[in-house]
Amino acid sequence: MQSCRTVAVIPARHASTRFPGKPLAIIAGRTMIEHVWRRCQEAQAFDEVWVATDDDRIRAAVEGFGGKAVMTSPACATGTDRVAEVALGRPDIDIWVNVQGDEPLVDPAALQRLAGLFQDASVRMGTLVRPLEADEAASPHVVKAVLALNGDALYFSRSLVPHAREPGTPVQRWGHIGLYGYRREVLLSLAKLAPTPLEDAEKLEQLRALEHGIPIRCAKVTSHTVAVDLPGDVEKVEALMRARGG
Repeated sequence: MQSCRTVAVIPARHASTRFPGKPLAIIAGRTMIEHVWRRCQEAQAFDEVWVATDDDRIRAAVEGFGGKAVMTSPACATGTDRVAEVALGRPDIDIWVNVQGDEPLVDPAALQRLAGLFQDASVRMGTLVRPLEADEAASPHVVKAVLALNGDALYFSRSLVPHAREPGTPVQRWGHIGLYGYRREVLLSLAKLAPTPLEDAEKLEQLRALEHGIPIRCAKVTSHTVAVDLPGDVEKVEALMRARGG
């Protein structure tokens, strides 16, 4: 077992084709970015929690609720690139966790599980999976994960995998939760690599790591995350918050 300094970074950009200003959307009286930040704090798994943005409005909002924001380049193409830019200037931090800024219901216990993967010194990159539900099998919007016996990811796909050739064959299928942890050198390396063929085909950024031989350890959880992609999703999340008691 080893003790690692761990930082959570929440990438947040104001520009969005489908939902401009999404991080500042008000959900149950707070901005979405504040909900995500608070859940990272509740996890008690991180030495620091930062919001990485290229927009002064988001920076001001984060500082307004007592959070810490760091300005990153508008040229960052992905959230991973934004986290890597922050990590570049912090060689003192061992583990970096990329927390999606549009999932205000992210489970603090799941964040603990993700950060906890790195207590194993052999883990270079980590993510989360949950049991796949029957009604998600045909949906390309729900990413499926296939795991090795040690919990490392064998593959991620929008298709239903693995395929059970014999009807009735019992097989455990996993849905992927798009949260990632990295050792610093892996994060910086990935950010420099060009997109790979399977990544381009599936439009799944994590396949870049697998195609370059970087193992991804998966922690199994039961919780679901609910992403806010469109303005109409705000009402759905508020209803879930009321149902869960906050």
